[in-house]
Amino acid sequence: MEPEEARAGRLVPGPGSPAASGSGSPAASGSPEHSSPSKKTKKAALSGQLPKLAPQKDKVSSKVTLSELKSCLQRARELGARAQELRASAPGNDAREPSVLETEEHPAEPCEEKAPAYQRFHALAQPGLPGLVLPYKYQVLAEMFRSMDTIVGMLYNRSETVTFAKVKQGVQDMMRKRFEERNVGQIKTVYPTSYRFRQERNIPTFKDNVKRSDYQLTIEPLLDQEVGNVAPQLTASRLLQRRQVFSQNLVERVREHHRVFLASLNPPMVVPEDRLTRWHPRFNVDEVPDIEPAELPQPPTTETLATAQEVLARARSLMSPRMEKALNDLALRTAVPSSPVSSSPVLPATPPATPPAPLKGVSQDLLERIRAKEVQKQLAQMTRCPEQEQRLQRLERLPELARVLRSIFVSERKPALTMEVACARMVGSYRVAMSSGEMEKHVQLLSELLPDWLSLHRIRTDTYVKLDKAADLASVTAQLACLARAEEML
Repeated sequence: MEPEEARAGRLVPGPGSPAASGSGSPAASGSPEHSSPSKKTKKAALSGQLPKLAPQKDKVSSKVTLSELKSCLQRARELGARAQELRASAPGNDAREPSVLETEEHPAEPCEEKAPAYQRFHALAQPGLPGLVLPYKYQVLAEMFRSMDTIVGMLYNRSETVTFAKVKQGVQDMMRKRFEERNVGQIKTVYPTSYRFRQERNIPTFKDNVKRSDYQLTIEPLLDQEVGNVAPQLTASRLLQRRQVFSQNLVERVREHHRVFLASLNPPMVVPEDRLTRWHPRFNVDEVPDIEPAELPQPPTTETLATAQEVLARARSLMSPRMEKALNDLALRTAVPSSPVSSSPVLPATPPATPPAPLKGVSQDLLERIRAKEVQKQLAQMTRCPEQEQRLQRLERLPELARVLRSIFVSERKPALTMEVACARMVGSYRVAMSSGEMEKHVQLLSELLPDWLSLHRIRTDTYVKLDKAADLASVTAQLACLARAEEML
């Protein structure tokens, strides 16, 4: 093996050698004819030590590659800087996300859940004629009272002590709804003379979680004393009577809110209570405030020592003077200064009512006349009896029924029809489902209002309907509409 220094000296050409003189020519350095495998290996080995031997073409390409590398390096530095910024800001974002969620969820916590539609619009979905409908929550409370009265009557009639735990379980089984002491307080508010409530103990419960010495809320129905010394019983007639009294008290509470609403209108309205048959159209029955529960008897609380002064007063004789002084100092340090009496806030004066923007420029007298007419219409609507309400509904249907009846007579080509045939054809042609008996009442009302256009003739056992086909149908319908409007204003 030759030494590395001798081998390197032999491989490096001298200044006058042909390899050194021909290093600038392309034939000597780049052509494959003048190069051998051994020479290529030597050039690859000495490429790091002889950079000056590279050809001109490689120098040009190296300049282009260097500029591309610089641009790539610059982009890599920019991307690295952005990655560091994102990495630095990521913990802050993670830490801020819960606070954002908390701020988004925070305002939703204090507000109450919106009641479902079947509760908010319960009064509008009631079948039958409009009347003094109770709100949904009041009807639920009335059903709770009915169930509670039934359970209390069963237990009371067999001389068993009625406790709230027994009544709660029975009412929840009957109604499939929660029944709490708050509902009992509401029942006491609506009907104060229905029950007597007490806190008693030493009542057998036969439950592991309730001790015999614990206080329990007992319920006793208040009944009128019967003749003699016979103990009164909560019979079915008394249950029905108490239920009616409870319902009347609920209606009376809604009447109070209705009176407040009428007084707040512009102009205010006053409706006699004995003539009120339905609520004001703009009075939202289902938004009546809930009933405040009355206070029920609470179990007596045992005296507990909560402050240092109470301990000092109780055990003054058992303490040494040193301990007494320490407790006095502690009581003075922990004493809470009495808060000054806050003055009642002064309510801001209500600004005078100004007319809305669309009514600017309209005469005040005209507005007063329109409001007076509207009040008169609403007053007539609220004091209307159910029979008048049915008559008004029939009057509203008469113009369309008159057109249907005339088309039936034209298609039949007969001067008269029996009542059964005419009512059957009208029921099949009218857009609302109706019975033949109800349709017959409409035909009778039509003959009562327009005897010249429609007449009824009783022949033996049948009633015949005769119609004047030559009369103008438009004038007939207009006359019926005028009669309906006049009847509505009464």
